[in-house]
Amino acid sequence: MMKETSENGTDLSADDIGTIEEIPEDTILSRQTSVNLVPFIGQRFVSQDAAYEFYCSFAKQCGFSIRRHRTRGKDGVGRGITRRDFTCHRGGYPQIKPSEDGKVHRNRKSSRCGCQAYMRIVKRADFDVPEWRITGFSNVHNHDLLKSNDIHALPAYCTMSSDDKSRICMFAKAGMSVRQMLRLLELEKGVKLGCLPFTEIDVRNLLQSFRNVDRDSDAIDLLKMCKDKKDKDPNFKYNFKIDSNNHLDHIAWTYSSSTQSFDSFGDVVVFDTTHRLDSYDMLLGIFLGVDSYGTNCFFGCVLLRDENIQSFRWALKTFLSFMNGKVPETILTDQNMWLKEAIAIETPRTKHAFCIWQIISKFSDWFSVLLGSRYDQWKAEFHGIYNLHLVDEFELRWREMVDRYGLHGNKHIVSLYALRTFWALPFLRCYFFAGMTNTFQPELINAFIQRFLSAQSVLENFIEQVAVVMEAKDQATLKQKMIRRNQKISLKTGSPIESHAATVLTPYAFSKLQEQLVLAPQYASLLVDESYFIVRHHTEINGGSKVIWIPDDEFISCSCHDFEFSGILCRHVLRVLSTNNCFNVPYQYLPIRWRSQIGTGNDQNAQNQMLQLQSVVSSLVSEAVETDERLNFVSGEINMVLTRVKEFPGACNDMAYDDDDDDSTPDSLILPEVEDSDNSIVHGFTRHSHEGGLNLGKLKERRSNSKRRLACCGQFGQDANDCPLMGSGDMNGDGMGFL
Repeated sequence: MMKETSENGTDLSADDIGTIEEIPEDTILSRQTSVNLVPFIGQRFVSQDAAYEFYCSFAKQCGFSIRRHRTRGKDGVGRGITRRDFTCHRGGYPQIKPSEDGKVHRNRKSSRCGCQAYMRIVKRADFDVPEWRITGFSNVHNHDLLKSNDIHALPAYCTMSSDDKSRICMFAKAGMSVRQMLRLLELEKGVKLGCLPFTEIDVRNLLQSFRNVDRDSDAIDLLKMCKDKKDKDPNFKYNFKIDSNNHLDHIAWTYSSSTQSFDSFGDVVVFDTTHRLDSYDMLLGIFLGVDSYGTNCFFGCVLLRDENIQSFRWALKTFLSFMNGKVPETILTDQNMWLKEAIAIETPRTKHAFCIWQIISKFSDWFSVLLGSRYDQWKAEFHGIYNLHLVDEFELRWREMVDRYGLHGNKHIVSLYALRTFWALPFLRCYFFAGMTNTFQPELINAFIQRFLSAQSVLENFIEQVAVVMEAKDQATLKQKMIRRNQKISLKTGSPIESHAATVLTPYAFSKLQEQLVLAPQYASLLVDESYFIVRHHTEINGGSKVIWIPDDEFISCSCHDFEFSGILCRHVLRVLSTNNCFNVPYQYLPIRWRSQIGTGNDQNAQNQMLQLQSVVSSLVSEAVETDERLNFVSGEINMVLTRVKEFPGACNDMAYDDDDDDSTPDSLILPEVEDSDNSIVHGFTRHSHEGGLNLGKLKERRSNSKRRLACCGQFGQDANDCPLMGSGDMNGDGMGFL
């Protein structure tokens, strides 16, 4: 039995988790790509929606449908849902409604018969990356299963996708009858007569919901609401376009907090255009980003009447005007050719990429029938090709894949290959995407969007709901940052580089760097010439990544381009730094957008000075704890320096001092409390008025634990007194840790 812990830290009972085996990654992959698609204990999914779709496909093959049952945790409370149960649609028993006097209830027969078939998933998070695993599964039914030609009649499979709704809207505008719509959709989908996943009644109900909307009146109320909001908050921005019939054509808006977020995190933007306000037949476009703590931030919103190049150009031009002309470095969108052309015209210097998760979501329709039993094997191979590093290797393996599966001439394969520079990672790794290409992003983005999509019945309510969600999210994010700021940071390697990064980066960014630091010792660093290294895994004989390092210029680069892609140094670079006597990460490789303190752009010199001072203090504490003489000397000198600093004026906007507290220390000079791998605590250099300086007792206690761990030349376990570099005089006097 392996003990599972939910993401919010609570232990799960044996009933919650079942029996779990630690299954090797290659075994899990082979099982997931099997022909039968049978769920198994330990199977992993990027989201609960992905798990639901998988179990739904399995149920459809078997002849039953599923429904969501119990959950543990609630959205908006703690860290959200941590467990989800999916059950057979005939699970449980019907509830008997109490009858009131004088009322006769219709005796409606229920299909529920207490079926025990189910699948349970539990959420885990490693390095802040959410993952769902199957912890319980049973496929034992106490009722007959339906045949394949009857399964589409179950209500669970009577669904209407957003694409279907859009097509029906278009058909209605063309004056087609409902029966004509159904026949045409059957022909387009290639299904038999009467086998669509929705009925004629569903189509009529959808059309009726469109007729019940008073679009003109709602549009007038919406514009009035925007004007009132603008009068109250001058930083609220909106723009709109009226067509020739004086009807609302497009409208876009953003909030003051959104423009501030874009100032700091607008280098990477996701423009989501996959949702619609069906009642108004308008496309909903949402501009999103990711902040330094790894959470999605809202930049702006747009509603478009038409989906064409002109509409998207208007949306992009309006959004850039909201952001004072600042253009993102990269933008991620759906695979929409009109949007692709609009971006090329309005932001030609922005790197445009397609969201891979939206492409993959179409694979089932594109390839499942074509490939049959080989579909899952092909999909796994596609993922492997997508994640490659080298363009040449991508080209070779793509040709091999097309030959192996006989996909020559397939229109979707031809299109994907023609557009490969927009989605394949080998072509994108030289551009910064801040982790927004990860496959767990759709769950986070959809959860964010769904919070205000429920208020689409009236446009005015919709924009108000967005404002409410934004305000609640800002408060929750601020609270979360405060909590994380006070949390202990666990060091896993004992490396000086790790200690330095922990004082500079946000917990989210530090966890990403820490992942690479943990893996770095598995690699060998081979010096080819003065500044050229080959770094390869210890199990490999050939190949590897090429690292260029020029210490005098503080320049380092790796052929894997992970730093350019994510802003986090890769394991190859960290291996070279750690084995070549570097204690700190060069500051240009700690991007400002991932640091705990983010400037406004006008105080870069002050930011750099604070970070350098922070690094010097960290090195000073590490050196001071070596002997009692050093510790006493440093403590006395620092007390004298603090006394002199207090003589200067206390208010300094550039350095972010607190005007109300003369004894407060700038946040950027406070090192977070860091917990090392041996559970001992490294206290950062903080000034407390009642202590008058460094805590000698804690530093002496720390000295005995760290003397052999803190190596002066990057070799773990070496005694500092025996280091040949200590007396060589090769150490720079600036305390930056370069030799």
